[in-house]
Amino acid sequence: MPLVVIDISVYLGLFLTALGAASVLPMQSEPVLVGLILTGKFSLPMLLAVASVGNTLGSILNWFLGRGIERFRDRRWFPVSGKALEHSSRWYRKYGKWSLLLSWMPLLGDALTVVAGVLREPLLTFTILVFIAKTGRYLVLTFATLKLMS
Repeated sequence: MPLVVIDISVYLGLFLTALGAASVLPMQSEPVLVGLILTGKFSLPMLLAVASVGNTLGSILNWFLGRGIERFRDRRWFPVSGKALEHSSRWYRKYGKWSLLLSWMPLLGDALTVVAGVLREPLLTFTILVFIAKTGRYLVLTFATLKLMS
């Protein structure tokens, strides 16, 4: 029975790391996923599912942050300049929802998910595109890790 508890805690740790990595927190989930794959002790489909769902939920948090962030735009403590927010918004308007397929990218991905909220991208469309992007990145990482192991 302790093996189940250990597995649950490992998957929970991966989930929380993936969630945090997709938010505005400075975290990375890739080394955790690769480390767990390298142990060979865990289900690959379960690792992929947990990381993908956690990372997508972190991006959804960014979307909600974007929905409410506009009202704080002129505050001194606001973390993004009005100019930077406007630049990101113009870029998103130019490339539209399909730019969310780049949400897996470091730095740019977080900004895209916040701006998608600011510009009121429908949550369902947002979630589907972000999930595809995040899962695709984890699939490539998993296959690359398995290739290196063989």
